[in-house]
Amino acid sequence: MAKVGIFGGSGYTGAELLRLCAGHPDVEVVLATGASHAGTPAAALYPSLAAAYPDLVYAEPDPAAADGLDLVFLALPHGASQRLVPELAGRVGHVVDLAADFRLRDPAAYPVWYGEAHACPERLATAAYGLPELFRDGLAGAPLIAVAGCYVTAAALALAPLVRAGAVDPAGVIVDAASGVSGAGRALQESTAYAAADGDFVAYGLLGHRHTPEIEQATGAQVLFTPHLAPMSRGILATCYARPTGEGDPLAVLAAAYAGERFVKVSDRSPSTKATRGSNCALLTARRDDRTGWVVVLCALDNLVKGASGQALQCANLALGLDEATGLPVTGLYP
Repeated sequence: MAKVGIFGGSGYTGAELLRLCAGHPDVEVVLATGASHAGTPAAALYPSLAAAYPDLVYAEPDPAAADGLDLVFLALPHGASQRLVPELAGRVGHVVDLAADFRLRDPAAYPVWYGEAHACPERLATAAYGLPELFRDGLAGAPLIAVAGCYVTAAALALAPLVRAGAVDPAGVIVDAASGVSGAGRALQESTAYAAADGDFVAYGLLGHRHTPEIEQATGAQVLFTPHLAPMSRGILATCYARPTGEGDPLAVLAAAYAGERFVKVSDRSPSTKATRGSNCALLTARRDDRTGWVVVLCALDNLVKGASGQALQCANLALGLDEATGLPVTGLYP
């Protein structure tokens, strides 16, 4: 039984990790930290966790508390992991980071897209990238894993196989993606308050969203990315457009690329976010439009599961030498 800790266990992705780990036969959560909720029982903050964690109390985020753990998840705001990872080195077997702190390979990209220099750029080249269906090599036994972002996961699953196969032109690719409000985290924000988000649909981060370089790194394409906030709690739907390079069927390329993958399903059905709710699965389809000369690819997933905590647990399974599907749901909640 692997002993694990969750730094940032009081946020939405931390709570989702607790939910998923509760159903994992080979993992035991022995530590969950919450800087603003230290001393609060997890069951008080999230009554949904009461049956699984009746005695778990959020602790202060002290790296020494992780001594000897097999694996630690970092579900923290951007920037915190850069300072925490060096302190955890030598204390724990594996670190799985859900933030963007170690996703980008180029240290020079952080000041441009995140507004400050990276605190430990020497670790960027050695961090494994956590999107198993596309970057499985290097995840087994990895000491540090940077889990792919939610928007990036949807866009990369949709586009990377087509770019790799030479089926689309990697220049001038368009990604329009809509996310539920939980993607902004648990902290109160005016834009995600019920009265602001309900009944609204808005684009944001025009031309400069910080996930753009990660999407380009993961897909191998030049991307114009426009995110949207949708009035729903969970889910991402990415609609991606690219120019075909030949006569092939993009749906067939995707089906071949993901044949045998347990968490990526390709069909001719248009995917919906609700069909993925609570599941670690991504649903994809694609069409070629000869009239306009475009290929359109769609991907739906749960931003808190396959887009964050579920994918993190999938990566953790690989790091720990377990079957990567262990403890992960393949069916969504419906209705």
